[in-house]
Amino acid sequence: MSGAAPHPPKVMGVADLAMFYIVTGVSLRWIATAAAFGPSSIVIWIGALLGFYLPFVLAIVELSSRYPQEGGLYVWTRQAFGSYIGFMAGWSYFTSNLPYFPSVLYFDAGNALYIGGTRWLYLRDSPAFFMSFALLALLFITVVNIVGLRFGRWLHNVGAVGMWGPALIVIVMGGLAWWNYGSATAFTPDSFVPVFDVQHMIVWASIAFALSGAETASFMSGEIKDPRRTIPRALPIAGVVIVSSYVIGTFAVLLAMPSSEVNTLQGLIQAGAVAAQRLGATWIIVPLALLITIGNLGAASGFLSCAARIPFAVGIDRLLPPVFARVHPKWGTPYVAILVQGGLGAVLCILGQAGTGVKGAYDVLVSMGIIAAFLPFALVFLSVIRLQGQPPGAAVTRLPGGRFTSTVFACIGLATTLAALVLAAFPAADEPNKVLAVIKIFGLTAVLLGSGTLVYVLGQRAARRAV
Repeated sequence: MSGAAPHPPKVMGVADLAMFYIVTGVSLRWIATAAAFGPSSIVIWIGALLGFYLPFVLAIVELSSRYPQEGGLYVWTRQAFGSYIGFMAGWSYFTSNLPYFPSVLYFDAGNALYIGGTRWLYLRDSPAFFMSFALLALLFITVVNIVGLRFGRWLHNVGAVGMWGPALIVIVMGGLAWWNYGSATAFTPDSFVPVFDVQHMIVWASIAFALSGAETASFMSGEIKDPRRTIPRALPIAGVVIVSSYVIGTFAVLLAMPSSEVNTLQGLIQAGAVAAQRLGATWIIVPLALLITIGNLGAASGFLSCAARIPFAVGIDRLLPPVFARVHPKWGTPYVAILVQGGLGAVLCILGQAGTGVKGAYDVLVSMGIIAAFLPFALVFLSVIRLQGQPPGAAVTRLPGGRFTSTVFACIGLATTLAALVLAAFPAADEPNKVLAVIKIFGLTAVLLGSGTLVYVLGQRAARRAV
């Protein structure tokens, strides 16, 4: 991309970036998802940490130091495999965030009900409430992101507190409930052994996906102060918080309530409410629900912020109409890309709900998001392997052992990613209409990727005519 291309201002330092990684890296819904499968999920968390998160972070650090431009994995895969693969990696990641928004906001809506105490809980099975909440939240975070990171980063920073704060509260309360009344879950050696059936293995893909997020800030490298130094400093700080929140948070939920009673849409707040009732501290439920609501709004805002930089970067490369490369005259943000991202997320919210209940819509949206995100993640690992033949340069961050070590970790991450892709295609065990769910997952994913190819071809033609 040309040095004269328009860019938003550089506003993010190490502290802002660490908080951004936390708000996009910790998703409280996955604690509930994991806890619903019992103590064995704790072992799966550790496996996902070693098999996916660590290799992914190492890949991000190396690739972002090789190519620190705005655009992240779009730029990396373009450098490794050419413009079409780069475009499709960016497009797939961009589209993965479309089902992400309604799915995370459905989770947020379920937890927000507890802000009203017991008065609002009658809405927990209301598709109209969940859809309305998701659409209004999308509108709010779209406006925040158009105003820009100068202000939006404060929502991300507060959202980061709303992510690790509730996890810490539930951890403390779960520990107190266990100390006073004993554990609600029997932790035996056998209970930690993973169960190798389809129902349990499907959740493994979700747990691996939960540990993504290290890629987010790289899309906004042009808005980070000295990204080659700031990204490697912020990632380890955030990583400790992210992994601790997931592993210890899952353990705390299981201390508070049996896995069979955990609702994946409301599990964390459920556990907090159960522990609070046992401890006579029900007053904490409302602030806990408020923190979770703010945290998930911050996360959705963070992902909208980073994903919108993909069509912005592609627009600068003239593979999308030039309007995508425009920045707002007052706030300096890629406002057209942000509006498109928010608008398409709203469309996916409506389509995902069609013909199913709240839980069914949530499961379909999650599966679509995992598949569309893991396809470019696989390309990230392949890019690491492919680019080992290029001289690293003095500014590139390499692991001890250089090419060999980077290749080994990339292969480990690639194998985990491919396994997660296969598992994500299976519908949930409690989905009443499995055929419809599979058709939605594959059909909508095929439409999203097919439309990407069409957009690329049309963009190439337009670029040739403009020369």
